[in-house]
Amino acid sequence: MYLNSLSVSKNNRKVKKRVGRGIGSGTGKTCGRGHKGQKSRSGMSIRRGFEGGQMPLYRRIPKFGFSSKKKFITAEVRLSDIEKNNFHVIDINTLKKMNVIKKNVKYVKIINSGKITKSVHIKGLKLTKSVNSIIKSLNGMIEE
Repeated sequence: MYLNSLSVSKNNRKVKKRVGRGIGSGTGKTCGRGHKGQKSRSGMSIRRGFEGGQMPLYRRIPKFGFSSKKKFITAEVRLSDIEKNNFHVIDINTLKKMNVIKKNVKYVKIINSGKITKSVHIKGLKLTKSVNSIIKSLNGMIEE
């Protein structure tokens, strides 16, 4: 096999439609665009959702909902995550060192999921009521 013997198969090429080449071609005169109107003009493009000047659907329907940006910098930490590590004082920086939360997190809340057996000192974190009572029952300290 040589490079000069290679050829593209006949079915692989799509022939470009030649418009405006007389009546007998089937696409003469108006070139398949019809008569007048926006779509017949050169440079025509209609944006997605455009309904010819009628108020489009995406503007007619009611708007609702809100996505808070705070959810990207907020995290929940389980009691079991605290139990796994050997730190006595728990704050945001120690949680970041333990790789329990991401680096960009600014707000943390400890939730009651799992068990804890050791006494811990918690600084500057939010707690649920059940976690608050569990830590106090283990003689732990809570600073807000």
